[in-house]
Amino acid sequence: MRNLIRFYQKFISPLKPNSCRYYPSCSEYALWQFENNSFLKAFNASFLRILRCNQFFKGGFDYPLIKRDFNFVKFDPSKRNLKLKLWFVPYKDSKYYIVKRVNKDD
Repeated sequence: MRNLIRFYQKFISPLKPNSCRYYPSCSEYALWQFENNSFLKAFNASFLRILRCNQFFKGGFDYPLIKRDFNFVKFDPSKRNLKLKLWFVPYKDSKYYIVKRVNKDD
């Protein structure tokens, strides 16, 4: 599914005007969902997001919400030079918003 979304982003989306009412775009939102959730949860969230992306909804910021347990994350000093791509912003319990890091140097 991720390859289909990337294909859409690379070849189909540039041919269309920017019309998504949300940030991140619906395709980016779907990509993040499929990378961080099970197939059914990601499909459901992406489908509902696409249904909301129309003139009857205000739009705005709508980051993916995922469930993740960070209790067993260990720091590996050999990988300390990795570039940070995503922030996990706490929501409640063990749920987090995914926010993409944007930097001119990347």
